[in-house]
Amino acid sequence: MVGGYALRYALDNPAVESVTSIGRKKLGILHSKLKEVLHQNFADCSVLADVLSGRDAVVYCLGTYTGSVSDAELRAITADYTIEFGRVLRGSSPNAAFSFLSGSGADQTGKSRLAFARYKGEAEKALLAAGFPQVYLFRPAYIYPVEPRKEPNFSYRLLRAVYPVFRVLFPNQVIRADDLARAMVDIVMRPTQERQGLVLENRDIRATVESQPPLQNHTA
Repeated sequence: MVGGYALRYALDNPAVESVTSIGRKKLGILHSKLKEVLHQNFADCSVLADVLSGRDAVVYCLGTYTGSVSDAELRAITADYTIEFGRVLRGSSPNAAFSFLSGSGADQTGKSRLAFARYKGEAEKALLAAGFPQVYLFRPAYIYPVEPRKEPNFSYRLLRAVYPVFRVLFPNQVIRADDLARAMVDIVMRPTQERQGLVLENRDIRATVESQPPLQNHTA
């Protein structure tokens, strides 16, 4: 969901020169700036070394919902795939900026009782240790889908139903999917020479959306 918005925003953004999309399924999108790469096994990203060479920035949105897969699959998708992708990217584009879709409550200490929080924290910790010059860890709370979709479980159906009220009462606990995607793209476009490892909680993401800095041309 978020990755789709990020892709469309990057393609429409004149500051982005080119976009390489890596995923399991065809996008069904034709665009002069888009190169599409199909890759099935994210447990081994070695074959992507050439594809990832010369990248200025990466927006990583691969993930799954808690309860939709087994615990072993959740850990593999959430932590192992991220760490493997980061390993190959670091070897091919050591100066790339990395924007990572994590989640609220991510715990880098590994002490959380929630598996999702532990696995997201594990991925965050590995990305920070990988040596990228800029790593941006996005920790959204409830992500509002914007466009109608089949919700993964009852909790998400309930949250979507009460979103108008929830947004007013708890604005820092919600973020629109398209706003989140825009923030993830824009932040890696910022010109900076400073090494950064920033954690952006939901409140920070909203602030980023509300104040966007000037952009420069990059290859994403």
